[in-house]
Amino acid sequence: MDAKERNLIAKVSKLYYLEGWTQNEICKKVDLSRPIISKILQQAREKNIVEVYMKDETVHTVELERKLEKKYGLHEAVVVSVSNKGPEMVRRRLGQAATAYLSKKINQLNTIGVSWGKSVSTFVEEFQSQQQSHIHLVPLIGGMGQGFVQYHSNHLSFQLAQQLNTSSSYLYAPAVAETADLKHAIKNSKDVAAVLEEGRKVDIAIVGVSSPSCESTMVGMGYLNEQDVRTLKDSGAVGDINSCFYNRDGQLVQHPINDRVIGLDLEEIKEIPEVLAIAEGAYKAEGLHVALKSKYLDVLVTDDKTAESLLEYD
Repeated sequence: MDAKERNLIAKVSKLYYLEGWTQNEICKKVDLSRPIISKILQQAREKNIVEVYMKDETVHTVELERKLEKKYGLHEAVVVSVSNKGPEMVRRRLGQAATAYLSKKINQLNTIGVSWGKSVSTFVEEFQSQQQSHIHLVPLIGGMGQGFVQYHSNHLSFQLAQQLNTSSSYLYAPAVAETADLKHAIKNSKDVAAVLEEGRKVDIAIVGVSSPSCESTMVGMGYLNEQDVRTLKDSGAVGDINSCFYNRDGQLVQHPINDRVIGLDLEEIKEIPEVLAIAEGAYKAEGLHVALKSKYLDVLVTDDKTAESLLEYD
């Protein structure tokens, strides 16, 4: 390794590990592609330029995991201690935990379904490059347009496929159609129907869990407005998975948004052999509780504060 290469590895590592930059931000800073940045970070660990230690600040996280698994019958719960961390760092820690979980079993998988949103985006961002050409990535919901592309399912599926040096499908559809009739027409088109069928057959799905809120990614992306949020709450919505909004009984609410989403619905998500959810924020406790009780999720990656809120939830 020459001095120039070592300096680049040191610079990228410092930005990522010490200053908290995302890989996408580093790409723009050093004018290199994301796969190259990921490989540089991998080199930094392999050449012992960087040593990563996982320090669990409180032993109670293991206890929280066991309690969550027992309460909800989860295959596995992963709880990360995030005391005094900002929202961005919390999502990053959860993304790292989720990638560690998936990496343990990736050799047993053939297909991975990917939803959308900030949590799923951070998970993909944190995933380190591997050679897993046997795996195929499938988006679980549509996602087209110029805004907030980094959160779209198609983009995330393609990005994760790059990290795994493998292939991905593309769902040629928006996440939410303008009308219910247009949604049905798009879903029944040959190409879209074929990818949705692939999604129903994936080995594992990576999803987020959100709630009807003006702070949700769907509002930021323009799929929902403030009136939609109010009417969703009025209809009894407490949470959503893959942009399918459900009530306290875990049933889809009667709302125009649910009639226009182009992607797998709750029952189709439930039929996937393993659904891994990445979710943070105690304000999501009710929606998460319902999703877990309704058996839509098999693995939960969350922070300790959210875990405590779930365990207190009756």
